[in-house]
Amino acid sequence: MTITRADAVRLDAADPLAGLRDRFDIPEGVVYLDGNSLGAPPRAVAGALAAFADDWRRDLIGAWGSAGWGGLAARLGTRVARLVGAAEDEVIVTDTTSGNLFKLLVAACRMRPGRSRVLIEAANFPSDLYVAQGVCELLGLELGYLDEGAPLDETVAVVVHSHVDFRTGEIADMAGLTARAHDVGALMLWDLCHSAGAIPVDLTGAGADLAVGCTYKYLNGGPGSPAYAYVAGRLQDRVRQPITGWGGHARRFAMAREFEPAPGTARLQVSQAPVIGMVALDAALDAFEGVTVEALRDKAASLGELFVALAAERLPALRLVSPRDPAARGSQVSFAHPAAERILAEAAERGVVGDFRPPETMRFGFAPLYVRHVDVYEAVERIAAVVPA
Repeated sequence: MTITRADAVRLDAADPLAGLRDRFDIPEGVVYLDGNSLGAPPRAVAGALAAFADDWRRDLIGAWGSAGWGGLAARLGTRVARLVGAAEDEVIVTDTTSGNLFKLLVAACRMRPGRSRVLIEAANFPSDLYVAQGVCELLGLELGYLDEGAPLDETVAVVVHSHVDFRTGEIADMAGLTARAHDVGALMLWDLCHSAGAIPVDLTGAGADLAVGCTYKYLNGGPGSPAYAYVAGRLQDRVRQPITGWGGHARRFAMAREFEPAPGTARLQVSQAPVIGMVALDAALDAFEGVTVEALRDKAASLGELFVALAAERLPALRLVSPRDPAARGSQVSFAHPAAERILAEAAERGVVGDFRPPETMRFGFAPLYVRHVDVYEAVERIAAVVPA
């Protein structure tokens, strides 16, 4: 049976999250399906940044206390923790994803002295690969690739893995892989960049040790917004991160000569927090208030299924590279076509914003807070007009 625009409208009418789109500022006529790269701006952010400027002008350095700047890293960590299945004191917002990965990867290797190898997936996001390569060079360790047959055994100190594959959207078995790592005494470090804020993440339930993630995709914190790091409570006092800056000192204003790590995840901080970015992220996270991760997942799956069904009807030239089972993929659907880059460029001229990954992959992300079913319908209609016969 042919899917019509009226079908999409009916799905939106029954969507319990439909009203949340009003929390975002999206240009008229644009179908934005690239929230898996950069989230759309929540309306609250502009006002929060204006208030920040007023606080700075009025209170100057005193705004660290009066405006609460000093507590942003921990407070935002608490807000993110709800979305990744962690305890409130197990997440801190600080630095970048790559910076946090470096710190936690070195710390993990230090917690497993005598082990000679680090494992990662060759299909991981390139930045993760580069950080892992650099850490292994720094520490004199061997780097192996899980998806190329490297063995997971007692020589492995830590395994690094993405929860959602950035190209295909495939969801990894977090609990299963974590258990495999623990069976050989290795630690497990997860990258949550393409999952947090769109699908359920259960770090506690999976027994995960460490995790990192960005906030500018589904969390909508803005370009280059500060990242976050997770350390399971049972490991926090054992983490010795390599960039021991003033921000992670237990008694900052004692101005002591020797470094003394702060308790808990606070020791992962390096220097002054990027307050402007944190203020924007704090306002952006308001868009998640009153929303469960289960509701986000249901909406994302519905949007993805509609896109896949419509593509099967109207875009037969595209090859699905994401898992067909919606339970096996995150909040994106990827297709391949030899002319993928040109198709996306021409679709953008028609107001559909997707994402290209070489050599021929088109990614379409479905941020459940603001993407509608009718957006998905319009996107396929417009893309069909530019796909070669």
